[in-house]
Amino acid sequence: MASGGKDGRQMDRGAEGSLASSVLKLLDKGVRMPAPSLVEVGPEVDPDRISGAGVVFHGGTRVHGAKTLISAGTQLGGEAPVTVVDCQLGRDVALKGGFFTASVFLDRANFGSGAQVREGCLIEEEAGGGHTVGLKQTLLFPFATLGSLVNFCDCFLAGGTSRKDHSEVGSSYIHFNYTPNQDKATASLLGDVPRGVMLQERPIFLGGQGGLVGPARIGFGTVIAAGSVWRGDFPEGGMLLKGGTVSGPAQPFHPGLYGDIRRRVTNNIFYIANLLALRQWYLHVRLTAPADGEMGDALWVGALATLEGAIAERIARFRDLAEKMGISLALAEKGLPPERADRREAIMGQQRELQERWPAVEARLTDRREGSAGRAARDGFLENLLAARAAQGNDHLRVIRSLNPTARALGTAWLTEVVDAVAAGVQAEIPACLQVRS
Repeated sequence: MASGGKDGRQMDRGAEGSLASSVLKLLDKGVRMPAPSLVEVGPEVDPDRISGAGVVFHGGTRVHGAKTLISAGTQLGGEAPVTVVDCQLGRDVALKGGFFTASVFLDRANFGSGAQVREGCLIEEEAGGGHTVGLKQTLLFPFATLGSLVNFCDCFLAGGTSRKDHSEVGSSYIHFNYTPNQDKATASLLGDVPRGVMLQERPIFLGGQGGLVGPARIGFGTVIAAGSVWRGDFPEGGMLLKGGTVSGPAQPFHPGLYGDIRRRVTNNIFYIANLLALRQWYLHVRLTAPADGEMGDALWVGALATLEGAIAERIARFRDLAEKMGISLALAEKGLPPERADRREAIMGQQRELQERWPAVEARLTDRREGSAGRAARDGFLENLLAARAAQGNDHLRVIRSLNPTARALGTAWLTEVVDAVAAGVQAEIPACLQVRS
């Protein structure tokens, strides 16, 4: 049966007196609970933010947090016990087992049992993963799929056009997001926002039993061979990459000492610039979509709040890196050579510039001037978007897929101008840290 609120009550009518009032309220709304005595709902949970239409809480489900939102058709705990805390779930989401907190899951997102999705994750339509997936501060665009036994924190992944043509992270894959110098300015950008939102790009494939060392930039259409650990960038995409293991003689390691930071700084700039572009997309596209008939715009409000938190997280990690430059410079001044002794002065100049100019860099990243970038292209795109909505209805994926090439080009041009404006503004403050590609 689809909802079975009254029937669900009758299944456990004899034990009704032992059920918490928060559980009883949801049963009365129509939430189906095959074993209501094994369901825990915190008293702070607002029943008005949980749909009764087709929602199922299997035994072992725990729901907590005043911010929790659960839309129609969602099922929790279908494979194993599940805990959901302060998450916002769209329609027909399936979280089959595990722990999920302070994250957003758009329509038809899904995860297998044993998942641990911590704060700051934004999982868009029909994206998800298999069993035992670990995420934090991760953004998955529609259809992106993670295999099993995957650790993919601090990543953005786009690419693909459908559930049959999607970006894939193979099983037993890891994104290395923590350095020996104990910093996490290591987020990796796989694909990008300006093209990724149009759902027309070739998928990215990261082969199983492999890894990616952040911060990296990888382009659409790239394949990283199974068993490879990739340590570089390939933002142009469209190639098969084969990484290897680190070999060679042991080298001295001096905690706190950095070498050439240009690649690390450049990749952080572009990652944050893409998040700022995504914020513009949510402000002008997602939040202007017709609201859910039952839950209103609460899902989009939650998604935007999560995105704001993701931007703040990345700026904070970037700030931590800038502050660590003081230690690195002090070590270098004591005679410890950076990784390129022949470029000692140039490398120290990069680090000094980042440390001294950080307040100006942070101001560039937080002044919200990106809202004025690409306005002409934005207005043209939004005009086409409104026409597509009128013709196609409210399904976001269907609307975006229906756009003609001219409309998609306008949207990509708008968001590209946002990314470029942010990057150029920051790089003007720290020119010595600009990575020049050959």
